[in-house]
Amino acid sequence: MKNYTIVRIGNEYIVRAGEKSVLKISSRRRAAKLVIDAAELLVQQGTPPQAADDASISRDPKEIADP
Repeated sequence: MKNYTIVRIGNEYIVRAGEKSVLKISSRRRAAKLVIDAAELLVQQGTPPQAADDASISRDPKEIADP
């Protein structure tokens, strides 16, 4: 997937890869860390993630902003 987003829904954060929700967690920082760890594991396995200029970890503007 070329685009990862972390969106807040209620008290939880959802990690999305493209349009698919792949992880639900209670901490935004932990969600971001897990996305980074997953990308590193893909590199170690020889499956390179998208180029750095294509990568994106961002908040979905349609969702409620993180306080």
